[in-house]
Amino acid sequence: MTATRPRFALLASAMALALGGSLCLLPEQAQARTPDRAAAAASVGVDIAYEQFTLPNGLRVVVHTDRKAPVVAVNIWYHVGSKDEPAGRSGFAHLFEHLMFNGSENYPNEFFEPFKQVGATNQNGTTNTDRTNYFQNVPTTALDMALWMESDRMGHLLGAIDQKVLDEQRGVVQNEKRQGENQPYGQVWDRLNRALYPVGHPYHHSVIGSMNDLNAASLEDVHQWFRAWYGPNNAVLVLAGDIDLATAKEKATRYFGHIPAGPTMAQPKVDVAKRSADTREELTDQVPQARIYRAWNVAQTGTVDVDQLQVLARVLGGAKSSRLDKRLVHEDKLVDNVSAGVFTSQLGSNFIVMATVKQGVDPARVEAIIDEEIERLIHAGASSDEIHLAKTAFRAGFVRGIERIGGFGGKADALAECTVFEGDPGCFRQSLANIQATTAADLTAVGRKWLDVGSHTLVVVPGPRVVLEEEPAQTPAALALPAPDPRYTTTPSTVDRSAGVPRTESFPELKFPTAQHATLSNGTRVVLAQRHEIPVVQFNYQFPGGFSADSADRQGLASFTAGLLSEGAGSRDALAFGDALDALGARAGASASLDTLSVSLSALRENLAPSLALYADMLRAPRFEPKEIERVRASWIAGIKQERARPDAVAMRVLPSLLYGAGHPYAAPFTGSGNEQAISALSRDELVAFHQRWIRPEHGTLLVAGDITMEQLLPALETALAGWKGEGELPQRAVSTAVTRPQATTVYLIDQPGAVQANLFAAQLVPPSNDPGALPLDIANGVLGGDFTSRLNMNLREDKHWSYGVRASISGALGARPWIVAAPVQIDKTAEAIAELQREISEFASGKRPPSEAEVARIRAIQTLSLPGAYETASAVLSTLSSNALYGRADDYVFTRKAAIEAMTPAQVAEAAKGINPDALVWVVVGDLKQIEAPVRALNLGTVQVIDGESKPLK
Repeated sequence: MTATRPRFALLASAMALALGGSLCLLPEQAQARTPDRAAAAASVGVDIAYEQFTLPNGLRVVVHTDRKAPVVAVNIWYHVGSKDEPAGRSGFAHLFEHLMFNGSENYPNEFFEPFKQVGATNQNGTTNTDRTNYFQNVPTTALDMALWMESDRMGHLLGAIDQKVLDEQRGVVQNEKRQGENQPYGQVWDRLNRALYPVGHPYHHSVIGSMNDLNAASLEDVHQWFRAWYGPNNAVLVLAGDIDLATAKEKATRYFGHIPAGPTMAQPKVDVAKRSADTREELTDQVPQARIYRAWNVAQTGTVDVDQLQVLARVLGGAKSSRLDKRLVHEDKLVDNVSAGVFTSQLGSNFIVMATVKQGVDPARVEAIIDEEIERLIHAGASSDEIHLAKTAFRAGFVRGIERIGGFGGKADALAECTVFEGDPGCFRQSLANIQATTAADLTAVGRKWLDVGSHTLVVVPGPRVVLEEEPAQTPAALALPAPDPRYTTTPSTVDRSAGVPRTESFPELKFPTAQHATLSNGTRVVLAQRHEIPVVQFNYQFPGGFSADSADRQGLASFTAGLLSEGAGSRDALAFGDALDALGARAGASASLDTLSVSLSALRENLAPSLALYADMLRAPRFEPKEIERVRASWIAGIKQERARPDAVAMRVLPSLLYGAGHPYAAPFTGSGNEQAISALSRDELVAFHQRWIRPEHGTLLVAGDITMEQLLPALETALAGWKGEGELPQRAVSTAVTRPQATTVYLIDQPGAVQANLFAAQLVPPSNDPGALPLDIANGVLGGDFTSRLNMNLREDKHWSYGVRASISGALGARPWIVAAPVQIDKTAEAIAELQREISEFASGKRPPSEAEVARIRAIQTLSLPGAYETASAVLSTLSSNALYGRADDYVFTRKAAIEAMTPAQVAEAAKGINPDALVWVVVGDLKQIEAPVRALNLGTVQVIDGESKPLK
């Protein structure tokens, strides 16, 4: 449940697309997309098939059939966002999104609860400037339940929203606002909104709104807002997955047909607010380095211009060899990262360039180069190679994106967005076609049209955090609602809502692709799971040698080495290697975790052989060029400094040494970045030696999932990896599985001056993933804090609304695992929140409040009934294959684990909970020391120590 900025519509980001356009008349300066959808789909060779109908009450329903899994994505979009809020009621749309999760008249309980009982996945809701959406994937057999719930809150909500519910969710939203503002650069979007759009423009204020306006919201305001915007005639329902048109018609009519239409509310007219002059401002914040944001107001979504601007953005700053990356990152080495992109919206979009400036570099120098490169691109034009790379990346991203039916940016999202904003579920086809048809002349023309003048530059520089003052509160005018359109009618209800939520009596069987095994001539073990839904093959070459392979004085070596594998390999330097991947629509990378180092590849099936050739170069012949080592090293160290500025990241840096003790293989920062001293001291010889020691074929397991058979795969691998073999003795590594805990609780405080929240972390070591008690402990963690409906979250978020969310997690590991509770809370409730967490943990672990049958049943359902939908994508399958390989599990582990969870009793879970010792916790609290230190000390939990961001004690 989040407030979001306008959509960052890069097709290469896979279907999180802003492909819709305004239903209002388009201004003359932006050309509307042409309607030849069939030709457009044929031009790119990919598509999402759909059918649609409209109920008599105006509800538009779009249906997409995809039988690969027994799951249906239910996705509802309401055409209302922050743009529709009157002055004095900013944040209303997002506040209402939260209210709609608090139950309805016929189900006055947490909305999530019935969905947890059927194993729903990808469930959430979001609000942006233009729309509010709610979505979830449910087993096919639970579709009636999902539609009953969605229709009950559409047609039967107001009786469930009272003052208590309003106050509760208002508090949650205000903590979400604090959480965002508490991050480095956390006030940027508010600043940009105010600067780019004049007072009175629908985009001038933020989606999440002001504290004053949220506090001023009355119950009658809320009720009137619902009456205005949440009728069926202002909504689109998408049903995607294991469903057909006839079933969709019958069920949509049954559950939604009786709901009367609301008023037809006018949409604001398109107002791009193109600016006639350049402006700038500077903001100080507690950040380690300056960051430049340069933004223009550009064409609204649904236009040819905005599609072409997507291509221009990628050429300018969307890839390793884009203009800005090449100049600022690789050649002049003035920034640690730079990007360009289009945030698309209904009334007008934003073209934004963002650059994080290296310490010691004058931001003005970077700004001048940004200007120079934009001027050169929009006047001299882009090369055919640059445009080809951009088009290939967009098409490849779309192909990958259409594998998912629901969730953020899945097929259901694309269909809903197009229907809401253009009235045509297939508008994405024309957008793709426009991108494929874009020429160098088009980019020159569109760049000159939109990026000539009118930019606003915001530079955030290190300094004291200056809180952005809220604009003066206003009293909103009364919201007068027009009468509903008489053409809308209802159908008689056939649902007895007094009977409650429909029960789901049966569930689909778990299906997991059969794992096939082979061994290459170089000794690598190969595991393949075939998935033929999209023409993509994914690879994960897994080696021992993660963080635990680093020596104590070389923390970060594994991750740093992994990060350099794609910075030039074989005959290609870093830029040429990136271009070669982009030209094939391939993605490759490497990373390290506690126990492994993984090298990944995602390849289009049509380009498999050349993609594997590049992958082989990464694996066996990374260049480790000194200039690239130094460039990456400088950015890496800057990244460590950025971690120290983020409260969650600084906790993940200090917790390992506090939990494991100096010298333990797991005592390195959980972020994987290591420490500055080690990274600064690494030599090229050390990187080469680490690569040769750990990345070797006979030590690796290659996990593969996708559109290929073993008969096709093995020859391709043998060709690509021919002649690759390791040298020398195989390294052996063993991580202690012993769990050594402190004897008493210790509280560590880290100062974050000016913070508006405190970030609380309680942690302890528990046995490894392969321990016999690991599974019941995971279920116990789910009851206590591992789910939205768990005890800790319901206490601090829903009951007391001191936090936007509390979660507890247990990482997987071959050695002792970290169990961590994370709770960002409003800073004036720091001590009280710690006391509540301590009480909850103590009562749970001691057995004073043991897990109930209902709580265990809920977690059982979440862990098992979600499985048929959990393996919708090849990536999910690949992740399980990788875990099985790491922990030596059998191919049928997903089935045996499911059976073990189904048989688990509350008594077993209660026994596992005793493995947590509430009297020996390690607490880390990050916040403004002036506000939190005295109240925390007064709790008398144990020894209190103030430390810095590297665990060193401070006086």
